[in-house]
Amino acid sequence: MDLTQILDSAAMISSPDPAESAFVVSAEITLDQPVVEATLTATSHGIYEASIDGRPVSEQLFTPGWTTYQKRLQVQQYDVTAQLTGARHRLSIEVGNGWWRGNLGFRDAAANYGTDIGVIAVLTLKLADGTTTQIATGDDWQVTTSRTTFNTWYDGQHLDLRLEPGIPRTPRTVEVDRSTFVPQVDAGVRRQGTVAPVRIWTSPSGKTLVDFGQNLVGWIRLTTPADPGREIVLRHAEVLEHGELGTRPLRSAKATDHIICSDVPTVVEPTFTFHGFRYAEVTGWPDELKASDLEAVVVHSELRRTGWFRCSDDRINQLEHNVVWGLKGNFVDIPTDCPQRDERLGWTGDIAAFAPAAASLFDVSDFLHKWLLDLREEVDIRGHVPVIVPNVWPMFSFGDVEVGGVKVGTTAVWGDAAVWVPNTLWERYGDIDRLAAHFPAMVAHVASVESSLSDTGLWDTGFQYADWLDPDAPADAPGDAKADKGVVATACAHRSAHATAEAARTLGEAEIAEWADALAARLKTAFNQHYVGDDGLITSDCATVYALAICFDLLADEDRVRAGARLAQVVRDAGHRISTGFAGTPFVTWALTDCGHVEDAYRLLLQTECPSWLYPVTMGATTIWERWDSMLPDGSINPGSMTSFNHYALGAVSDWMHQVVGGVRPAAPGYAAIDYRPVPGPGLTWAETITDTPAGRAASRWQIADGTLTVQVLVPEVPAQLTMPDGSVHELTPGEHTFTQAWTS
Repeated sequence: MDLTQILDSAAMISSPDPAESAFVVSAEITLDQPVVEATLTATSHGIYEASIDGRPVSEQLFTPGWTTYQKRLQVQQYDVTAQLTGARHRLSIEVGNGWWRGNLGFRDAAANYGTDIGVIAVLTLKLADGTTTQIATGDDWQVTTSRTTFNTWYDGQHLDLRLEPGIPRTPRTVEVDRSTFVPQVDAGVRRQGTVAPVRIWTSPSGKTLVDFGQNLVGWIRLTTPADPGREIVLRHAEVLEHGELGTRPLRSAKATDHIICSDVPTVVEPTFTFHGFRYAEVTGWPDELKASDLEAVVVHSELRRTGWFRCSDDRINQLEHNVVWGLKGNFVDIPTDCPQRDERLGWTGDIAAFAPAAASLFDVSDFLHKWLLDLREEVDIRGHVPVIVPNVWPMFSFGDVEVGGVKVGTTAVWGDAAVWVPNTLWERYGDIDRLAAHFPAMVAHVASVESSLSDTGLWDTGFQYADWLDPDAPADAPGDAKADKGVVATACAHRSAHATAEAARTLGEAEIAEWADALAARLKTAFNQHYVGDDGLITSDCATVYALAICFDLLADEDRVRAGARLAQVVRDAGHRISTGFAGTPFVTWALTDCGHVEDAYRLLLQTECPSWLYPVTMGATTIWERWDSMLPDGSINPGSMTSFNHYALGAVSDWMHQVVGGVRPAAPGYAAIDYRPVPGPGLTWAETITDTPAGRAASRWQIADGTLTVQVLVPEVPAQLTMPDGSVHELTPGEHTFTQAWTS
């Protein structure tokens, strides 16, 4: 029986007060015989938490998750057999705003999917006598007020513990489009652990501050005192400034939880909101706050760790740590840009840049597959890939997507997520059915790019974010990069057309492959005619344009060599400090090492002066920053209005660390064959990477000592090859292998 049929007898139930923040829907279950099998099927507008006799039916949070609700509303199913062992039980479902309602977006954007929240559910019982019965939400269910009196993602949650049990209300039925019901395809969001305070102190203004030592996403768990009416207030921030919470980067988000105590001690978790924070300010605590009084609960989507990188430089290890925690904090049901301010949206450009790094660290196959299903729906709705998925921008009170008065349509990097993310999933997991599922959006994006080309054959039309957040751009104009926008867009278009042609061949779509190949060839010709000079210089002559031209295979052999040399010189002229933004950063070290400029790539990686990957590490960062200088050397926050301390995009270098420095690369989709190709460089004496592939664990470790380079590899049950730095090639059998060569620093 499909989900629509199961829920056919149920109604979506809401509170009689449309403005009510949260409410509880419940029903008594009376059993006259044992239950053999019990399944709860449920979904909601808003988010819901179901429990039986006060015990949650699942560890999953924020259900039903965030999708393109007008096309896809996920339905969850839970086996609750073990919870129905007695004669009488109470099934309760609390409903909050979630992503459905609560003014998503930026200040004054006020995006909401609807004015009503509600839940629809069916409890299906298979009884001992072989009969089956269903208990479905309807007007015979009870609706009561919740102890949650306010809840939004940005502003926090208010809990009044004195309000249980709630006040009974008359149920109200609201409409739901049952054609949107789809099964959940990933594991959802869950608690992932706790972090204890590392310091509690009094700020210069007299506030009690708590440092958890790690920038994280989730909330604070504490046990309230038995003190009716006492209000405890928790404010959250990622950083400190001038000894106080640095809340300016939150913009309009209040990120504040209010808890009013009752006459009994209560363990409290504000599970209808989440915050991005390392620091908290606590007011209203009855006495001196101790570390044992509270803890941070880490929340993100359920993901299995599959990749690890370590090396001889602990600063690089901290960088890797920061990438991991940046991913955790921004993989909260969808891949977001940031988890703390009034935004938290599924920006396509961020994940286009970061998907390979994500797949080097975690099994993200289900997580990104779920998001890509929404991307496909958004393309069907809009005719092109929007810059955020799910796309709430049309609901913003200030209208459609415009920047500087220019409407944003098909865009490079951001739109290319439709191709680059599925291509990464195919490369890492080799699931041809999922490649086929995402293929229509790949084709649609490339077609929209083709229609956007100018008469020159270049993609030099329309609005482009391009090399967003170039460190040389003004703080208040992050799009004013050195890289010519047409160069960036045309290069990206070539990469996407080529990747789509390859996918088409894999799927047996010969006509589409021929079309995409022809488009890629035209783009390559136009790029070289208009952007590559006779001297080999590329228009705008900066690191990003050379990195893209090299990595996206746009140049003839001679021009590729010259571009590599020029890139290395540009990097040296910048003092081996970063000079790339969103478009160039994922590729600059790849381009340098692919062209033989290994020393420059390593010096770029190991640079500590701002802007660099290690500058935030020297400033105590525990996640990746949005800007290279989100915090200035004097400890003050970047003056720009857009500053986050948890943005993973610039952590895309982690993929290069795993594949090039460590040296484990997929040589066929899903690691059906492996290319071991470690590239040691100056500044490190050893490095290792571990990758859990579909075929088993692969690992590579190199070490330099006493003039000898030693490389050790672990090979799973797949064909494999090792290329040593001296150029020697070795065919490998499954198991462990060790090779050496002379090494001169």
